[in-house]
Amino acid sequence: MKYDLASIAHLDELATFDEIIDVRSPGEFAEDHIPGAINCPVLDDAQRVEVGTLYKQVSPFAAKKIGAAHVAANIARHLRDRFLERPHTWRPLIVCWRGGQRSGSMTYIFRRIGWEAQQLAGGYKTYRHLVVGTLAERPSTLRLRVICGATGSGKSRVLQALARLGAQTLDLEDLACHKGSVLGARRDRPQPSQKMFESRLVSALRTLDPRQPVYVEAESRKIGSLHVPGALIETMRAADCVNIHASFDARVDFLLRDYDYLPSAPGWLIERLQTLDRLYTPDVLRRWRDRAAEGQWRELVQELLVMHYDPLYKRSQSHNYIGYRSSLTLCTDDLTPAGIDDLARRVLTAWP
Repeated sequence: MKYDLASIAHLDELATFDEIIDVRSPGEFAEDHIPGAINCPVLDDAQRVEVGTLYKQVSPFAAKKIGAAHVAANIARHLRDRFLERPHTWRPLIVCWRGGQRSGSMTYIFRRIGWEAQQLAGGYKTYRHLVVGTLAERPSTLRLRVICGATGSGKSRVLQALARLGAQTLDLEDLACHKGSVLGARRDRPQPSQKMFESRLVSALRTLDPRQPVYVEAESRKIGSLHVPGALIETMRAADCVNIHASFDARVDFLLRDYDYLPSAPGWLIERLQTLDRLYTPDVLRRWRDRAAEGQWRELVQELLVMHYDPLYKRSQSHNYIGYRSSLTLCTDDLTPAGIDDLARRVLTAWP
């Protein structure tokens, strides 16, 4: 029935529901979902494969029979385990892939109980369409201010300090779970899928006030394996910039602190260095691997800055960021926590 369907034209409308229940399989949910949704699959990953196989190899009728049995059992379990205490006035939104039978089944049962449950028309695909549209339109409305600086200049830490001072920030590396360089993977936080990254990004963008400046770190088009949406990267590249110029020794010291986990994982580091095999000779890579294996961290960091990161930075920033050519430069030889806080205060006064 049409009154069971919720047609969403704007992401803000999702907040009108008391709860969002995503009934897709755990695998689908893990790839991406509406932020704040809970996963109550009516078919788990194995059951979804089983039903799909029956549909293709036996018949739709055979698939629907076993599918209905699984769906009924799973909805009953979710009802007992998660929803019995919900009040009569509870108004949930039920989501599946396309707004079909999976979400329709739970919506029907919940409405028969007496809850004003609604099924998202078009399902997750509707949500995804709205995410793509928001990413295409929202960035151009923001007053971005880009923090530039060579590798090891503490840009991410400055961004965090700006947030503590009350400034609006957009931390793309935190959303992407990656520090944005060949050694930037976080062993304790794997990168999300591209779709999940974009969902997180949209959630962050929607909290920003277009009337106030938004500080963001200069990035390339990719952060690890993830792509920064085109409209955002183009807006960043056209924005005003401030350049942090830290002394070489300060940058080395900062990186040794910021990557203090590397001495406990030399094998992982050596594996990451090997990804540079198309850029450097076997002798150079062998020397870097030896330094990692022997714990010569300062020497390794110094060589990586001089030979890899600094030349790359000089090429990319001057070519890609229009505002970099006329950016204000803030010099420092102190990237300790106190020095970072001082830089953040200086950044805030860099623009009128």
